[in-house]
Amino acid sequence: MGPTPLPSPPNLRTNMMTLPFYVWPTLWTALGGFLWGYDTGSVGPITVMAQFEKDFGHISATVQGLFVSAIIATAALSSIFSGALSERISRTYTISLGSFIFAAGAAIAASANTLAQIFVGRCVSGFGEGIFISSITVYVMEISPTAMRGRTMTTVQLFNTLGVAAGYFTCFGSVKYHSSIAWRAPLIVQAAVAMALAVVTPFFPHSPHWLLSVGRVAEAEKATTRLGLHVTEIRKEGELAAGDAAAEIAKLSPWQQVKELWAKDVRFRTFFALFLMSMQQACGIDAVLYYAPTLFQQAGLSSTEASFLASGVSGILMVVCTASSQVFQDKWPRRKQMIGGGIVIGGCMLLMGTLYATNAAHTTGGKRTLIALIYIFIAAFVTSWAVVIRVISSEMQPKRTRAPASSLAQCVGWAVNWVIAFSTPLFLSRSTAGPYFLFGGCSVLTVLVCFVWQPETKGLSLDALEKKFEETEVQSAIRKLFSKPGRIVTSIQLSNM
Repeated sequence: MGPTPLPSPPNLRTNMMTLPFYVWPTLWTALGGFLWGYDTGSVGPITVMAQFEKDFGHISATVQGLFVSAIIATAALSSIFSGALSERISRTYTISLGSFIFAAGAAIAASANTLAQIFVGRCVSGFGEGIFISSITVYVMEISPTAMRGRTMTTVQLFNTLGVAAGYFTCFGSVKYHSSIAWRAPLIVQAAVAMALAVVTPFFPHSPHWLLSVGRVAEAEKATTRLGLHVTEIRKEGELAAGDAAAEIAKLSPWQQVKELWAKDVRFRTFFALFLMSMQQACGIDAVLYYAPTLFQQAGLSSTEASFLASGVSGILMVVCTASSQVFQDKWPRRKQMIGGGIVIGGCMLLMGTLYATNAAHTTGGKRTLIALIYIFIAAFVTSWAVVIRVISSEMQPKRTRAPASSLAQCVGWAVNWVIAFSTPLFLSRSTAGPYFLFGGCSVLTVLVCFVWQPETKGLSLDALEKKFEETEVQSAIRKLFSKPGRIVTSIQLSNM
């Protein structure tokens, strides 16, 4: 007998192919989150580069706010109709279209010789971003099994944090060049990534839920199988039974779809999603990320490179915290994450405001405390609100309004984001403590609202969520308080009170 053959080494390709196929479109479309984060991490540092100032002159706080927020303003506008577009041409084609527009805008900005051209480029990019971001959220949620929804949605956020870190470190490296490539390089990277996303995305399967909504049942079952899901995944969501009704909704005009968001059975969920997306921005996260170099300079890091490096460290912290929390997203209750995370987020902001208001921020210990609080704030946000708010805002919606509601919520969130991105430099120039108290107050308000009104949605199928929102906890309490013996007060009656 010959020698016993050694076992074959593990085949990496085989192991990769054993992963459910829905993982790959999730990872690829998450590049949209990367683009969003990359712009967030790079645009602030770009505006304080000496090379940028050499080419375009010194810019005021007002111009800086407009430059940073230009992409958000147009994103808010285009996101209004992205849901209707997503219902018409599919999630994947909408993502591809938005990515192509984003790439064109980034190319315009990267080749700019005037400040006006950069503004135009950023506005075009924002228009594309508004189209693809909410579609990515809906697409990833709809191709994910119920038990994995939290983790797959965290993947999008993970890529967002990778983008923020990459944006900071790209600027940290490029600022060492004395030519205009220092500020052009980050924009070139954006254009390349966006074009790759635009070209590849249409080759992935359509969302089975979207296929059902347009009456393509056979294709929906084939797409479900190809994605590595069980056909029961879409059947247990109640989608097959609701397919005809959803198809009728998809045929409505954008204005009619918006009116559908305020039907009696869904208006509470629509309003709650709008509130959460607004407060996600009003807690101050993008003010911290966009203007991190400025905030770190206020906290005592005087040199440009030192503030860039500190910003890069915050980007790494975001990546580590997001990756670490991903495995727990489908184990942690959504409601507790919202309330617990909000307490830490609001507490950090209020403490920073107090340090500035009492002048303790000017001491050595105060400066170190400020830097620590910035990092704690970022860690708390990315492990709670960054992911949970997007998941809740999408999964709480019924099928017929999911895409329009997600796009409207994204629009409102971006509108608030624009106000904050534009006003933060002006606010900080007049009051170092004021912005922190404002952001902290908004966070505390959100905690109180979630404590009273937010139901637990973790682990529920999209169909089961329908029943969860038939009567909120507050309505249940009112019913028990005001109901008389032998009289039943329904949630519909309560909504009319």
